[in-house]
Amino acid sequence: MAVDQHLSPADLHILMAEPSGVQRRIISNELYASQIQMIDEADSVATTLLQAQRNTPDLIISALHFADGSAMDLLHQLRADTQTAEIPFMLISSETRQQQLEQFKQSGVIAILPKPFKPDDLTTAIRATLDLLTQSELSLEYYEPDQLRVLIVDDSNMARKLIRRVLSGLGIENFTEAEDGSAAMTELTEKEFDLVVTDYNMPQVNGLELTEFIRSSAQHAHLPILMVSSEANQAHLQNISRAGVNALTDKPFEPDTIRQILTRILG
Repeated sequence: MAVDQHLSPADLHILMAEPSGVQRRIISNELYASQIQMIDEADSVATTLLQAQRNTPDLIISALHFADGSAMDLLHQLRADTQTAEIPFMLISSETRQQQLEQFKQSGVIAILPKPFKPDDLTTAIRATLDLLTQSELSLEYYEPDQLRVLIVDDSNMARKLIRRVLSGLGIENFTEAEDGSAAMTELTEKEFDLVVTDYNMPQVNGLELTEFIRSSAQHAHLPILMVSSEANQAHLQNISRAGVNALTDKPFEPDTIRQILTRILG
Protein backbone atom coordinates (compact mmCIF):
# COMPACT_ATOMS: atom_id res chain seq x y z
CA MET A 1 0.00 0.00 0.00
CA ALA A 2 1.30 3.48 -0.85
CA VAL A 3 1.90 5.86 2.03
CA ASP A 4 -1.16 8.01 2.68
CA GLN A 5 -1.80 10.64 5.31
CA HIS A 6 -5.49 9.77 5.64
CA LEU A 7 -5.62 6.01 6.07
CA SER A 8 -8.49 4.48 7.98
CA PRO A 9 -9.07 0.89 9.16
CA ALA A 10 -11.25 0.32 6.09
CA ASP A 11 -8.16 0.87 3.90
CA LEU A 12 -6.19 -1.93 5.52
CA HIS A 13 -5.57 -5.30 3.93
CA ILE A 14 -5.11 -7.98 6.62
CA LEU A 15 -3.65 -11.47 6.26
CA MET A 16 -4.77 -13.67 9.17
CA ALA A 17 -2.68 -16.77 9.90
CA GLU A 18 -4.60 -19.08 12.22
CA PRO A 19 -4.95 -22.90 12.02
CA SER A 20 -8.33 -22.99 13.79
CA GLY A 21 -11.39 -22.22 11.69
CA VAL A 22 -13.31 -21.20 14.81
CA GLN A 23 -10.58 -18.76 15.85
CA ARG A 24 -10.43 -17.32 12.32
CA ARG A 25 -14.15 -16.58 12.46
CA ILE A 26 -13.84 -14.95 15.90
CA ILE A 27 -10.93 -12.74 14.82
CA SER A 28 -12.62 -11.89 11.51
CA ASN A 29 -15.75 -10.75 13.33
CA GLU A 30 -13.68 -8.45 15.53
CA LEU A 31 -11.88 -7.07 12.47
CA TYR A 32 -15.20 -6.44 10.70
CA ALA A 33 -16.39 -4.62 13.83
CA SER A 34 -13.29 -2.40 13.47
CA GLN A 35 -14.40 -1.51 9.91
CA ILE A 36 -11.78 -3.75 8.26
CA GLN A 37 -13.17 -5.57 5.24
CA MET A 38 -10.15 -6.83 3.27
CA ILE A 39 -9.18 -10.02 5.13
CA ASP A 40 -7.29 -12.97 3.66
CA GLU A 41 -6.92 -16.19 5.62
CA ALA A 42 -4.22 -18.83 5.92
CA ASP A 43 -3.99 -21.92 8.13
CA SER A 44 -0.26 -22.72 7.99
CA VAL A 45 3.18 -21.14 7.79
CA ALA A 46 3.55 -22.24 4.16
CA THR A 47 0.23 -20.82 2.95
CA THR A 48 0.82 -17.57 4.85
CA LEU A 49 4.18 -17.09 3.13
CA LEU A 50 2.66 -17.89 -0.26
CA GLN A 51 -0.24 -15.47 0.17
CA ALA A 52 2.01 -12.71 1.52
CA GLN A 53 4.18 -12.99 -1.59
CA ARG A 54 1.24 -13.08 -3.99
CA ASN A 55 -0.68 -10.16 -2.48
CA THR A 56 1.33 -8.17 0.07
CA PRO A 57 -0.88 -7.26 3.05
CA ASP A 58 -0.59 -4.21 5.30
CA LEU A 59 -0.57 -6.39 8.42
CA ILE A 60 -0.17 -10.08 9.28
CA ILE A 61 -2.05 -11.30 12.33
CA SER A 62 -0.67 -14.64 13.45
CA ALA A 63 -1.34 -17.42 15.94
CA LEU A 64 1.66 -18.90 17.78
CA HIS A 65 1.52 -22.55 16.71
CA PHE A 66 0.90 -24.23 13.35
CA ALA A 67 1.20 -27.83 12.16
CA ASP A 68 4.20 -26.87 10.01
CA GLY A 69 5.99 -24.50 12.37
CA SER A 70 5.63 -21.56 14.73
CA ALA A 71 4.94 -17.84 14.44
CA MET A 72 8.66 -17.24 14.98
CA ASP A 73 9.47 -19.50 12.03
CA LEU A 74 6.98 -17.51 9.98
CA LEU A 75 8.38 -14.18 11.13
CA HIS A 76 11.97 -15.13 10.32
CA GLN A 77 11.02 -16.29 6.82
CA LEU A 78 9.02 -13.13 6.19
CA ARG A 79 11.94 -10.94 7.28
CA ALA A 80 14.38 -12.89 5.09
CA ASP A 81 12.41 -12.06 1.92
CA THR A 82 12.78 -8.48 0.63
CA GLN A 83 9.21 -8.59 -0.69
CA THR A 84 7.71 -9.33 2.74
CA ALA A 85 10.40 -8.04 5.12
CA GLU A 86 8.60 -4.79 6.00
CA ILE A 87 5.11 -6.18 6.65
CA PRO A 88 3.95 -5.30 10.19
CA PHE A 89 3.37 -8.43 12.29
CA MET A 90 0.96 -8.96 15.18
CA LEU A 91 0.90 -12.04 17.43
CA ILE A 92 -2.28 -13.35 19.06
CA SER A 93 -1.53 -16.06 21.60
CA SER A 94 -2.65 -17.63 24.89
CA GLU A 95 1.03 -17.92 25.86
CA THR A 96 1.75 -16.09 29.12
CA ARG A 97 5.37 -17.13 29.83
CA GLN A 98 7.51 -14.04 29.47
CA GLN A 99 10.49 -16.03 28.27
CA GLN A 100 8.47 -17.35 25.33
CA LEU A 101 7.06 -13.93 24.46
CA GLU A 102 10.40 -12.14 24.86
CA GLN A 103 11.69 -13.30 21.47
CA PHE A 104 8.70 -11.67 19.78
CA LYS A 105 9.13 -8.44 21.74
CA GLN A 106 12.75 -8.33 20.61
CA SER A 107 11.87 -9.08 16.98
CA GLY A 108 9.99 -5.88 16.26
CA VAL A 109 6.35 -7.03 16.26
CA ILE A 110 3.76 -4.29 16.20
CA ALA A 111 1.66 -5.86 18.98
CA ILE A 112 1.20 -8.99 21.12
CA LEU A 113 -2.43 -9.67 21.98
CA PRO A 114 -3.64 -12.25 24.52
CA LYS A 115 -6.10 -14.94 23.50
CA PRO A 116 -8.88 -14.18 24.09
CA PHE A 117 -8.26 -10.49 23.49
CA LYS A 118 -10.38 -7.47 24.25
CA PRO A 119 -11.74 -5.35 21.37
CA ASP A 120 -9.82 -2.37 22.76
CA ASP A 121 -6.57 -4.35 22.45
CA LEU A 122 -7.24 -4.95 18.77
CA THR A 123 -8.22 -1.32 18.20
CA THR A 124 -4.93 -0.16 19.72
CA ALA A 125 -2.93 -2.55 17.53
CA ILE A 126 -4.79 -1.46 14.39
CA ARG A 127 -4.13 2.18 15.25
CA ALA A 128 -0.42 1.38 15.68
CA THR A 129 -0.42 -0.22 12.22
CA LEU A 130 -2.04 2.84 10.68
CA ASP A 131 0.53 5.07 12.40
CA LEU A 132 3.32 2.92 10.99
CA LEU A 133 1.94 3.20 7.45
CA THR A 134 1.26 6.93 7.64
CA GLN A 135 3.90 9.63 7.15
CA SER A 136 3.41 12.47 9.62
CA GLU A 137 6.45 14.60 10.41
CA LEU A 138 7.36 15.65 13.92
CA SER A 139 6.84 19.30 14.76
CA LEU A 140 9.67 20.52 16.99
CA GLU A 141 10.57 24.03 18.09
CA TYR A 142 14.36 23.67 18.05
CA TYR A 143 14.99 20.85 15.57
CA GLU A 144 14.21 20.02 11.97
CA PRO A 145 13.38 16.29 12.02
CA ASP A 146 15.43 15.54 8.91
CA GLN A 147 18.49 17.09 10.59
CA LEU A 148 18.28 15.02 13.78
CA ARG A 149 21.21 12.63 14.25
CA VAL A 150 19.90 9.47 15.91
CA LEU A 151 21.84 6.53 17.34
CA ILE A 152 19.75 3.32 17.47
CA VAL A 153 21.13 0.66 19.82
CA ASP A 154 19.63 -2.84 19.89
CA ASP A 155 21.09 -6.33 19.53
CA SER A 156 18.08 -7.36 17.42
CA ASN A 157 18.38 -6.38 13.77
CA MET A 158 14.60 -6.71 13.34
CA ALA A 159 13.95 -4.42 16.31
CA ARG A 160 16.37 -1.83 14.91
CA LYS A 161 14.56 -1.95 11.58
CA LEU A 162 11.19 -1.31 13.24
CA ILE A 163 12.53 1.59 15.30
CA ARG A 164 14.13 3.06 12.20
CA ARG A 165 10.91 2.67 10.25
CA VAL A 166 8.87 4.40 12.95
CA LEU A 167 11.34 7.29 13.19
CA SER A 168 11.50 7.59 9.39
CA GLY A 169 7.73 8.00 9.38
CA LEU A 170 8.23 11.01 11.67
CA GLY A 171 10.53 12.67 9.14
CA ILE A 172 13.86 11.59 10.68
CA GLU A 173 16.48 10.56 8.12
CA ASN A 174 19.93 10.53 9.75
CA PHE A 175 20.58 7.19 11.52
CA THR A 176 23.52 5.29 12.93
CA GLU A 177 22.96 1.77 14.26
CA ALA A 178 24.84 -0.19 16.94
CA GLU A 179 24.22 -3.80 17.89
CA ASP A 180 24.95 -3.33 21.59
CA GLY A 181 26.10 -0.79 24.16
CA SER A 182 29.77 -1.44 23.51
CA ALA A 183 29.43 -0.61 19.81
CA ALA A 184 27.34 2.43 20.76
CA MET A 185 30.12 3.72 23.01
CA THR A 186 32.51 3.56 20.07
CA GLU A 187 30.07 5.49 17.88
CA LEU A 188 29.64 8.13 20.58
CA THR A 189 33.38 8.75 20.77
CA GLU A 190 33.55 9.29 17.01
CA LYS A 191 30.32 11.15 16.15
CA GLU A 192 27.87 13.72 17.47
CA PHE A 193 24.24 12.76 18.06
CA ASP A 194 21.02 14.52 19.02
CA LEU A 195 19.18 11.46 20.36
CA VAL A 196 19.93 7.91 21.51
CA VAL A 197 17.23 5.23 21.26
CA THR A 198 18.39 2.10 23.06
CA ASP A 199 17.25 -1.32 24.20
CA TYR A 200 17.88 -2.49 27.77
CA ASN A 201 18.79 -6.18 27.41
CA MET A 202 21.96 -6.42 25.29
CA PRO A 203 25.18 -8.44 25.47
CA GLN A 204 28.48 -6.99 26.66
CA VAL A 205 27.11 -3.56 27.62
CA ASN A 206 23.38 -3.21 28.36
CA GLY A 207 21.18 -0.15 28.14
CA LEU A 208 21.65 0.79 31.78
CA GLU A 209 25.45 0.70 31.46
CA LEU A 210 25.27 2.68 28.22
CA THR A 211 23.10 5.32 29.94
CA GLU A 212 25.58 5.58 32.81
CA PHE A 213 28.43 5.99 30.31
CA ILE A 214 26.59 8.80 28.52
CA ARG A 215 25.62 10.63 31.71
CA SER A 216 29.18 10.48 33.03
CA SER A 217 30.63 11.90 29.79
CA ALA A 218 31.24 15.64 29.65
CA GLN A 219 30.71 15.52 25.89
CA HIS A 220 27.41 13.62 25.90
CA ALA A 221 25.90 14.16 29.37
CA HIS A 222 23.10 16.32 27.92
CA LEU A 223 22.13 13.79 25.22
CA PRO A 224 18.42 12.77 25.31
CA ILE A 225 17.98 9.01 25.81
CA LEU A 226 14.84 7.04 24.97
CA MET A 227 14.94 3.46 26.23
CA VAL A 228 12.69 0.97 24.44
CA SER A 229 12.57 -2.16 26.56
CA SER A 230 10.61 -5.30 27.33
CA GLU A 231 12.22 -5.39 30.79
CA ALA A 232 9.51 -6.07 33.39
CA ASN A 233 11.69 -6.27 36.50
CA GLN A 234 10.65 -3.37 38.73
CA ALA A 235 14.08 -3.04 40.35
CA HIS A 236 15.71 -2.82 36.94
CA LEU A 237 13.20 -0.19 35.84
CA GLN A 238 13.98 1.91 38.91
CA ASN A 239 17.70 1.63 38.20
CA ILE A 240 17.10 2.70 34.60
CA SER A 241 15.14 5.75 35.73
CA ARG A 242 17.77 6.74 38.28
CA ALA A 243 20.53 6.38 35.68
CA GLY A 244 19.09 9.30 33.76
CA VAL A 245 17.04 8.13 30.77
CA ASN A 246 14.70 10.84 29.52
CA ALA A 247 11.90 8.41 28.67
CA LEU A 248 11.14 4.71 28.87
CA THR A 249 8.61 2.80 26.76
CA ASP A 250 7.66 -0.85 26.38
CA LYS A 251 8.28 -3.33 23.61
CA PRO A 252 6.28 -3.62 21.50
CA PHE A 253 5.50 0.10 21.32
CA GLU A 254 2.97 2.25 19.53
CA PRO A 255 4.37 4.73 16.98
CA ASP A 256 2.14 7.47 18.38
CA THR A 257 3.73 6.90 21.79
CA ILE A 258 7.16 7.49 20.27
CA ARG A 259 5.87 10.69 18.65
CA GLN A 260 4.59 12.03 21.97
CA ILE A 261 7.81 11.12 23.79
CA LEU A 262 10.06 12.74 21.21
CA THR A 263 7.93 15.87 21.16
CA ARG A 264 8.38 16.08 24.93
CA ILE A 265 12.08 15.28 25.32
CA LEU A 266 13.22 17.21 22.23
CA GLY A 267 11.01 20.18 22.94
